[in-house]
Amino acid sequence: MADIAVGIDLGTSYSCVSALINGKPTVIPNEWGELVHASVVSFLEDGTVLVGNAAKKNIITNAESTVYSAKRLIGRYFFSDEVKKAQAIMPYKIVEGQNNSVRIEVRGKVFSLPEISALVLKEMKAIAESYLGQPVKKAVVTVPAYFNDNQRQATKDAGRIAGLDVLRILNEPTAAALSYGFGRDVNQRVVIYDLGGGTFDVSILEIGKDVFEVLSTAGDTYLGGDDFDDRIMTWLAEDFLGKTRLDLRHNKYCLQMLKEASERAKIDVGQSGNATIHCPGICQDTNGQVLDLTQTLTQDQFNRMVMDLVQRTFKVCDEALQSARMTAADVDAVILVGGPTRLPIIRNSVKHYFQKLPLEGIDPDQAVAIGASLQAHALTDQKTETFLVDVTPLSLRIGTVGGFTEKIIDKNTPIPIEKSKTFTTSRDGQDKVRIRVYQGESNRAEQCELLGEFEFAGFRIGYRGEVKIDVTFEIDSNGIVNVSATDQETGQRTSTTISLSSGLSEADIKKSQEANQQVTLARGAKDLPAAAK
Repeated sequence: MADIAVGIDLGTSYSCVSALINGKPTVIPNEWGELVHASVVSFLEDGTVLVGNAAKKNIITNAESTVYSAKRLIGRYFFSDEVKKAQAIMPYKIVEGQNNSVRIEVRGKVFSLPEISALVLKEMKAIAESYLGQPVKKAVVTVPAYFNDNQRQATKDAGRIAGLDVLRILNEPTAAALSYGFGRDVNQRVVIYDLGGGTFDVSILEIGKDVFEVLSTAGDTYLGGDDFDDRIMTWLAEDFLGKTRLDLRHNKYCLQMLKEASERAKIDVGQSGNATIHCPGICQDTNGQVLDLTQTLTQDQFNRMVMDLVQRTFKVCDEALQSARMTAADVDAVILVGGPTRLPIIRNSVKHYFQKLPLEGIDPDQAVAIGASLQAHALTDQKTETFLVDVTPLSLRIGTVGGFTEKIIDKNTPIPIEKSKTFTTSRDGQDKVRIRVYQGESNRAEQCELLGEFEFAGFRIGYRGEVKIDVTFEIDSNGIVNVSATDQETGQRTSTTISLSSGLSEADIKKSQEANQQVTLARGAKDLPAAAK
């Protein structure tokens, strides 16, 4: 059988793998028929690793050795807000690595975030190989559209560590649009409203015959279904504190029970309009008496709790429409992606904002993986004529004197793209320049994300402003940035792939690949997947 390339939706809460089989995109089940798999990695005492829905059970019983929501930390600096928040609530140990990097310490070993994500990808690869009966080496892996270069690079590294040739890093909303447009002769402007476990994205695409053009994208990488769970958790904890004077949030074991109960309550409220929450033996009081937590959550209460989060999604929609120079009335169809979009408050609010019903019949958990497998097939099959035009989600900037930045490439510019700008030396006798590259929308460096920096030397030494240096930025089809600098006079050139200074070196990746190959994935018993990301 010919080589087959798969599509993998590497989600914050759940992941999914798909392939084109006999011309039809097919979501691949594991041996128990499960189609979506928890993005959870549990390190067992015997040295094996459990990944997926069975590993999710260990979040309470093996809390300190079970890692989840790793995607919220991938490609981030240790000092970032998201990392501080995770340290406060996660039962596993988040530690600092070299160059402000984030590492996770489990059972005396330290792992980078790409290594953790690689174990989830390894499980997806194993599921596909078992089902297809052949090795799987190539994949398209999806990321939130609003992921910056650091996060994309780290995701690509995770794929390499897992033994995959990552053909493309594809934006999740774009993948969902490919899934929607497959086999349909449509000419439409569609909005993909993608609310996952940890991130929110909106993309507006124009779909014509075999052409998928992204007009604009906007997002919030700090907003997802997890935040809805947190609201229920806070409400439960405050109520329990008022009744017992015990704060469950001070104990990570109690906190984890609360988190599980909150996620379940969110799903129940979405499906039946109310939820009965019961956590038996959640803690002991000062007299040693075992206490239970029992509560009822109605849809009205839940809606009031999360309405501001829902409103935040529409600020992002406003931004995407503005960038595309459109209004909500110009949209032909709205596609919902991500488990939380099953919630009635989301569906009703989307209908109200866009003044049209979201499309039915598209599975919000599977659309991204299906689109990724279609793109994987298009990249490996010469006969496929699907043409995809994506955009860069954030402006690319260069650091200038005084802590300012200058914009080189605007956000929502179609990619791949290459653009050059000429800079001069800032002082007499200067023998080298440090070039700092940022992503973001502010002209202040501290309000943007530093992607990396490199030094350029060897040019002629002259007076201030006399030596001219051309800096060329290239963003490839994965949204990953390459930068080069050239001395106009001598033609001397230096280049770098800008990767996070806290990211993995080539030697780190090779070492991680070897370690990943040694890992034995344990097989868990059948467990029903949860309904919401």
